[in-house]
Amino acid sequence: MKTLSAVFLMCALLLPAFAANDVKEEERVKESGEVLKEILDIPDNIPQDLLDKAECIVVLPSVKKGAFGIGGSYGRGVMICRSGQHYTGPWGPPALYALEGLNIGFQLGGEATDFVLLVMNPKGAESLLSSKVKLGADASATAGPKGRTAEAATDVVMKAEILSYSRSKGLFAGVSLEGSTLRSDGSANEKLYGQKLSAKDIIRGGKVKAPPAAHDLISLLNKKTPKNLSDPKSLQ
Repeated sequence: MKTLSAVFLMCALLLPAFAANDVKEEERVKESGEVLKEILDIPDNIPQDLLDKAECIVVLPSVKKGAFGIGGSYGRGVMICRSGQHYTGPWGPPALYALEGLNIGFQLGGEATDFVLLVMNPKGAESLLSSKVKLGADASATAGPKGRTAEAATDVVMKAEILSYSRSKGLFAGVSLEGSTLRSDGSANEKLYGQKLSAKDIIRGGKVKAPPAAHDLISLLNKKTPKNLSDPKSLQ
């Protein structure tokens, strides 16, 4: 009887912790939607023509310097993609992702910084969905241009697989994240969806529905960029 009571007591103590973890992941999804909305409302923001050609978007709120060790940085957020075999459908459920890298610390200057990354072609998307990716090495990445259009963007920018932007202290700009790594946050995805899933299962496999916490993020993207306007040949 004492053993059984001890088991019940342990469960009672652990359940709030598990619930707190679920809430934590849901808050991350909600915060990502809020950050993206704020950035897309900036007058001189991400060019609409680039947004319309992105297959996926990664949002990383409040990345901080020194998260683990001197100069190190660690950020958590979401990756969300257009649905369908060729990324031409509505925006689907998000997968949780983590950004790691020493070089980020020198750029942040000790301030919390929000990052938005546009994944510009299926190759870049598949890389991020399949494994841990080092930006600039496993996937070509560059600072994204700002403004209403990207007509003045260089060939380097237009051919990049990933374009990255940052916002810190209210300042919004393109920023290089070369040398940093992006990976699926497996344990967080398990907490959010209640089962073990790869990022590809979530985003491409159609195995889960988007959680309620992602409603605002998905609605925002379906409103701001409902159609993929990439060259159809690039999506095959």
